[in-house]
Amino acid sequence: MLTKTQKETIMKDYATKKGDTGSPEVQIALLTERVMKLTGHLKEHKKDNHSRRGLLKMMSKRRRLLNYLMKKDNKRYKVIINKLNLSK
Repeated sequence: MLTKTQKETIMKDYATKKGDTGSPEVQIALLTERVMKLTGHLKEHKKDNHSRRGLLKMMSKRRRLLNYLMKKDNKRYKVIINKLNLSK
């Protein structure tokens, strides 16, 4: 789980304008951070299938947001992919 300060930091780094909390870039960055933390948890707890299902749901939501961003503005899509080190 991300703390409030971690979320605020991510929102500042990926915001498209001041006070931006809901743009696709911010949502993708937040989901990516949660996915990375949950992946570490699942490496330690291999039989935690409930959390694994949540991870898959988060990854699907991130993929849908990336697809939306790719259709809407390909330049922003490429920037966020490079910034977060995600593969297509």
